[in-house]
Amino acid sequence: MDESIPPAPLPPPPQLELPTEDVTFVGDFRRFFLRGLAAILPTIITLGLLVWVWDLLWNNVGSHVIYCIRWIWLQRSKSGSIPFTPPALIGRQLNDDDFSTRALGVGLSVLLIYIVGVFVGNLLGRTAWRLAEIAVMKVPLVRAIYPAVKQVTDFLLSERTAQFQGSKVVAVEPHEKGIWSIGLVTGGGLKQLTAVTGREMITVFVPSSPTAFSGYVLVVPRESVVELPLKVEEAMRLLVSGGVISPDSDKRLAESMRFTAGKPAVKVQTPPAA
Repeated sequence: MDESIPPAPLPPPPQLELPTEDVTFVGDFRRFFLRGLAAILPTIITLGLLVWVWDLLWNNVGSHVIYCIRWIWLQRSKSGSIPFTPPALIGRQLNDDDFSTRALGVGLSVLLIYIVGVFVGNLLGRTAWRLAEIAVMKVPLVRAIYPAVKQVTDFLLSERTAQFQGSKVVAVEPHEKGIWSIGLVTGGGLKQLTAVTGREMITVFVPSSPTAFSGYVLVVPRESVVELPLKVEEAMRLLVSGGVISPDSDKRLAESMRFTAGKPAVKVQTPPAA
């Protein structure tokens, strides 16, 4: 057999034909519409909430403040204490659509709410407010509604993040071995349970997503939790976003923002000129 004859070439591999999707107007419109909706929907919701807060402050606080100012000003002008009455206070309806009047009312309502917050923030104001709440709770119909409303507002508006500032972020296995949940150490465990088990117990608050301020409390042995090198704010962002915003993504975002601002994170040192 002559070994100088080269072997026959192998046949080329078969080409895989990928399925092609027919591009139609309906499918194209649906895809780009969803992209546009995902882009502008956060802005629309944010603006809607701001408009709702604006109307809430004007209708419930600002309009009454403007009414009181008009009434006091007109009474003083009639008595001669104020010689000049602005035209804005004469012959204007309370619920008019004048933007300047509404802006003034909303601004005064924000100032009034701030003053109430300062008053309630000190010991004397907090005591007076508590006595007023006790008096209000004696009204039959009000005491059936006020506690539930107060619980909701306290849950939504209180500074609950500050309650966990001294907590440690840990990982715990609440359901099954190998399945971990992120929690916050909120304090020591029950002394009775520690005495019965003979092991040091701690309480761990396990938040739920996306409402990270609601969840459940676990009482677990100290050695069964794993402490994580995370801040409370980082753990809260991770839980609220359902795991989408992780500490690594926060660092990458910060690095990209510094780079785009003209301040790169890594400084390149050039060798000195000879």
